[in-house]
Amino acid sequence: MKLFKSLLIAPATLGLLAPMSATANELNIAEVSAYSSSEEVQNISEFYPKELAVTNSRVDGLEVRMNEIEAGSFSETTTASFSADFYLGAVDGGTSASNDPLMATYGFQIDLNTSFTGEDSLDISLDAGNTSTSTTSVTEFDGNATEDKLTVDGVSYTFPVGGATVFVADNGDGSALFTTACTYGGPTNTLDDCGNVNAGITLGGVATGASYDFGNGFSTAIGYQATEGEEAKGLMTEESTDKYALNGAYTGDNYGLSVTYANIEDGTKDDTFTALNGYYTPDGEGLPSISVGYEFGEDGNATSEDEITSFFVGLQWDEVGPGSLGVAMGHSNTVEGKDEEYMYEAYYSYPVNDGMTITPVVYTKESNVSGQDDATGVMVKTSFSF
Repeated sequence: MKLFKSLLIAPATLGLLAPMSATANELNIAEVSAYSSSEEVQNISEFYPKELAVTNSRVDGLEVRMNEIEAGSFSETTTASFSADFYLGAVDGGTSASNDPLMATYGFQIDLNTSFTGEDSLDISLDAGNTSTSTTSVTEFDGNATEDKLTVDGVSYTFPVGGATVFVADNGDGSALFTTACTYGGPTNTLDDCGNVNAGITLGGVATGASYDFGNGFSTAIGYQATEGEEAKGLMTEESTDKYALNGAYTGDNYGLSVTYANIEDGTKDDTFTALNGYYTPDGEGLPSISVGYEFGEDGNATSEDEITSFFVGLQWDEVGPGSLGVAMGHSNTVEGKDEEYMYEAYYSYPVNDGMTITPVVYTKESNVSGQDDATGVMVKTSFSF
């Protein structure tokens, strides 16, 4: 019996035993002795069957009521996970007029998950933080610029339908069920999408999608999302910005391939993007996994239909000492006719324990703006999960 139940039941039991103790004081001890000498007393219920029956009935009834209270107060299938990230570092060069000073910021997230059937999932994400996208030091790192306020970052519900998996969300990503063939897990924003920058639609408002696993490593998924903040324009209207995407993937024992296509409509033009991704993990000990990605697209502007490209290649060693090491390079959303702004990074992720990881990273990002220096950043990210 749980402690809380015991604390509630104990006073009731004592109250029932009080009149029984008074009755016991009135017993004829001689008769009891005579009885016990002639017959073995097996149970006190031989003396007080009625009183004990009433006591047991009341205790059982109280326990049933406590079980009902607990069952209705919080679902046993609801779980909560928490994470906190702290950033410490600075950037030299880049878009800042002067070198950024050493800065410290944080991000905090709460994820709530509930299942009603065992096959579905209601997910709610709450974010807080003080990172600022206008500060060069932290623009390359995931953070929550919520001005120290806890906000709802997204609500989604995932459920099975006829062998497929379907989701609906508010402030979600249409690519939530997509499979991008990439094993690289770097910490910066420019390179963490593995070159699947626009085709893997993200940063949306209302979103929905579905995926289907054919088995033997083959899967496919579709997704839709409206641009956040444009709810007043409606969904799938001429005034709204709507994104539609299709994804197909194959995942084998040590390699994978994926292709993702997206069409983005904003009422005046259509942009299309196609992303190709692949990875290979060698069997040899000490060899890194290799991930590559290439995306090409076309800006549907009526006056100039420029091609837009992104490129990525990354190497990751999962076991280097107690942690993992990664190096990568790439560029993102390069417009035809302009020089690529390549970015190079190296990081080492060290798990201090099961709930704490320290990740130092150094990177250089080229600038194609005349008179602007390349940006060099050094940052240490400390992550807690609990």
